[in-house]
Amino acid sequence: MEIGDGLASSLVRAGVRYQLRTDVPDGWLRCSDLLKEPALFDEWRSLLTSWLTRQHGSAPAQTAASYVMSWYLYVPAYVGALLLHHERRVPSLKPEQLAFGLGPDRPHPEGMAVLSDAFYCLPTDPGSARREATVVRDERALAAVLRAQFIGHAARFVRAYAPGTRLGRRMLWAAATDALDSALWRAGRQGGTAEAEGAGVADAALVLDARYRPLTSASTLRTASTAEGHRSWERRRESCCFSYLLPGEAECDGCPRTCRR
Repeated sequence: MEIGDGLASSLVRAGVRYQLRTDVPDGWLRCSDLLKEPALFDEWRSLLTSWLTRQHGSAPAQTAASYVMSWYLYVPAYVGALLLHHERRVPSLKPEQLAFGLGPDRPHPEGMAVLSDAFYCLPTDPGSARREATVVRDERALAAVLRAQFIGHAARFVRAYAPGTRLGRRMLWAAATDALDSALWRAGRQGGTAEAEGAGVADAALVLDARYRPLTSASTLRTASTAEGHRSWERRRESCCFSYLLPGEAECDGCPRTCRR
């Protein structure tokens, strides 16, 4: 019997445009190393502070802490969202199984690595008979796996990151909610068509159909109309990036400081 391909092939298909890989190049960071050694977050914030200062003339500590918070959480969220959207598979999102590389100038995650062959999939998946596959009954169950895997990773991040910043735990979990919701949306938007974006919105509604504590909300994606009558998708943020503290900057669209709940 011919058995379908494994997760490495899924990463190639989903990562042609999104820089997914299966190895850890020199200089990349394994998520588990950051969580075990929170001083590495200090180094990351220092790199970001220098970049923000070059770009804006100053770098408030709260802004740098918020950027690093959001960028880190986006790694497990984005990996999970891409594989769900493109392959209907969910890889391991444990910190030991994920790594990322920072950009050479702007210190944000520019590439991501999945270091385990294990994945969850649907009964119809061609690779469902592989020994590293765990089959779940339907898409709702697959969404629950993604949600649980992400929450488990985020919980470890919150414990490691909170003591070194002035960001409260509610803010950290709000950022986790934003990361997952926006990653699912982005996975669809990057398809370049309204249909692909709609599929990403549907994935967000599937994974975040309700509030799952300690996440702070269900998906906040909703339609909006312009003055010309065009309709588009938008989302209300749960967390603040504190970009408005930078010189000359204002609150972002969808900022919780300015938007009604």
